Amino acid sequence: MSRRGNCYDNAAMESFWSALKLERVHRTRFTSHRHAKSEIFDFIEVFYNRTRRHTSLGGLSPAQFELKNNSRRTPFLCPFYRSRPGSKAG
Repeated sequence: MSRRGNCYDNAAMESFWSALKLERVHRTRFTSHRHAKSEIFDFIEVFYNRTRRHTSLGGLSPAQFELKNNSRRTPFLCPFYRSRPGSKAG
């Protein structure tokens, strides 16, 4: 996917930068570099990752998506053992 001219290369990051610019940067007049840094951090960590719904995640925020998928994750089983590590092998 890293070839030149591939329209799907980096599409997720292009979408993120577009959202950041449209929803936060172009709507705010920053008084200092520190203010801009604080607002961008707030957008990413508070709004984008925890609140904003993403169509690529089925309408869930990234935090909701991770909670949903991590709760269904099966425990890791070592491929060299027939049973779980720490239990008596049969």
